[in-house]
Amino acid sequence: MSIDFNEINVTDRKSFIEFLFVLQQELISNADEWENKNLSDYLEAVSRYAEDIDGFYLNTGQEVDAEQASWKLFADILKGASIYE
Repeated sequence: MSIDFNEINVTDRKSFIEFLFVLQQELISNADEWENKNLSDYLEAVSRYAEDIDGFYLNTGQEVDAEQASWKLFADILKGASIYE
């Protein structure tokens, strides 16, 4: 049984580490579903998504302060960068 990286509730360092492992497995198993498959494109998307993350939280009704660093914020940026155009 595989874990969907979208279902991991990242709240602390341990859950962030679990998230990273599952995110990596997702890339290995489903690379065709990722918008940014190579490191250069992915890092560019991480940067752009970090700038736009407020819009993600607004659109999904989440009250998250993107100016306050958290394990959840980091995970949301990395997750979003996998599909960000």
